[in-house]
Amino acid sequence: MNVGDIIAERTVQLTRESLVRYAGASGDFNPIHYRDDVAAEVGLPGVLAHGMLTMGVASSVALAELPNAARVLDYGVRFARPVVVDPITGAELSITAKVGAVDDTAVRIDLTVKHADTTVLVKAQLRVAADSL
Repeated sequence: MNVGDIIAERTVQLTRESLVRYAGASGDFNPIHYRDDVAAEVGLPGVLAHGMLTMGVASSVALAELPNAARVLDYGVRFARPVVVDPITGAELSITAKVGAVDDTAVRIDLTVKHADTTVLVKAQLRVAADSL
């Protein structure tokens, strides 16, 4: 892998059903993730995707293109903007995974994650052990 290589690009569709399934799996049943009235009550623009769901979907795009033996050393993001999930059309996440740095021990994969042309995760970086690739 070389710095600048794009290893994956994908658009992922989130729906309200995605949010309910994630809530069940994670145990995060905060109603801002499934009830429009509660989201509006607390001043949100609509029902929001779970931050950890967005983070997980982003990493899965990169990891799907790596060997099964790839070992993740660390993964971090900063949540920049919420992902509003429309009850009818859902929300599209556009994800690009690009090699950001390579050294003897690790490959850093930089993730660009956008929703409606707005970057929703910043400094999204996945480090993978070089000897596992």
